[in-house]
Amino acid sequence: MHANIFSPALCHVDLGAVRRNFSRLGAASAIMPVIKSDAYGHGLMPVADALAQSGAERFAVGTAAEGLALRAGGIGQEILLLLGAHGAEEWQAAAGNRLTPLVGSFEALDAAAAASPVRVAVKCETGMGRLGFRRDALPLLLDKLRHMPGVTPVMVLSHLSSADMPEEDAHTREQIARFEHMSAALRSVFPGISRSLANSAATLALPKARYEVCRPGLALYGGNPFAGTDRENLCPDLEWAMSVSAPVLEVHSLAAGESVSYGRAFRADRPMLVAAVGIGYATGFARALSNRAAVLVNGRRAPQVGRVCMGILMVDVTDAGPVQPGDRAWLLGGPAAKGQKAVDAQELAGLLDTIPYEVLCLMGVTNRRVYA
Repeated sequence: MHANIFSPALCHVDLGAVRRNFSRLGAASAIMPVIKSDAYGHGLMPVADALAQSGAERFAVGTAAEGLALRAGGIGQEILLLLGAHGAEEWQAAAGNRLTPLVGSFEALDAAAAASPVRVAVKCETGMGRLGFRRDALPLLLDKLRHMPGVTPVMVLSHLSSADMPEEDAHTREQIARFEHMSAALRSVFPGISRSLANSAATLALPKARYEVCRPGLALYGGNPFAGTDRENLCPDLEWAMSVSAPVLEVHSLAAGESVSYGRAFRADRPMLVAAVGIGYATGFARALSNRAAVLVNGRRAPQVGRVCMGILMVDVTDAGPVQPGDRAWLLGGPAAKGQKAVDAQELAGLLDTIPYEVLCLMGVTNRRVYA
């Protein structure tokens, strides 16, 4: 979870934006920020510290290693391990460090019992088809939990598969109904456990799914889960927290008909100025973006040209004003001139036919991070 110190590019993280997004999502006591995968590339400890200062009472991470890193960094809040614990060593570490692993199988429940006393979160499978106890397992699950005094269930949760897709509302309602039934059965035996179902999309749009604890992820970092849908305006104030810049290495002229980069995939149709910029596919800017993306230079959009290389990409800066080595080009975010729009992770994700989560994670973990 250390940013790449070898890349000349910088990943700029606005912790103030993370805190403001957190405050927009509801009462701090009802939000469990998802900071797995190095906080979606924004930095596990800096994000956790910022949110703790903003009143966060609990966190969700992926692995025991992440939970232990938070404890080592002084985070005392409840920490949920969304991928559970694996092997006796992790279970013992979880129990000894007040981590709360997810259990979604009887094998995991037996491992929890062997490590007791330990707190656990019970995962119910309601339609994601991934992890968790199914409805027909409830009687045996409740019977086993009654006879495991060292295993304390403190939360029951599930995960919505398509809450960000309005066309899948019927399936989402089915998931909520299944969760309502399964969580009610668990709460009939363990009335003190809290319920958690809502991701970013459900936190914003589905009050019925909020229950006691919501688990937003993408929205914390400024992503709109409803981008491109008729619900896009439900969250207009979210702020992207990550920007990425890289230095201009060289500026040179290109004559009409000359090519640039591998494979001669771009040939100039006019005389132009081309800037070589110090970032490439090894540090998060996908090669599939070649000849498709824009970069902000001097506050103006400039087209990326030629094949993206491992550590360099080229930009047509003919119309970008004076550009010289040492200037910074902005691959994400950055200061935009009047009438111009910065590139964001949603735009790059659309070009790549992927999701902004992937863009943020790759750029965040492969470039040195600086914080504001």
